[in-house]
Amino acid sequence: MTSSPSSSSAGGWSGVLGVPGGALVVAGVSGLLHEWFGFIRFLGFTRHLIPAGHEVLGYALMTFAGCLLLAGAEAVRRRDRG
Repeated sequence: MTSSPSSSSAGGWSGVLGVPGGALVVAGVSGLLHEWFGFIRFLGFTRHLIPAGHEVLGYALMTFAGCLLLAGAEAVRRRDRG
């Protein structure tokens, strides 16, 4: 019932990168939709992270950073799978 140290650390790093990555993607896309179409903002607290006047660029960079984190999580998961 015990797991090897590498498998437990792989799941940890994958989650550490994947959870904030997914949140950044959702927040960035939600912010872009709100800026472009006036949709309801899903994660409204993110507006405090973006400087006034640079909302579209900020949300686009937030989405890109989230995609990078998700790609990193996937790479860690694949590497540790073998």
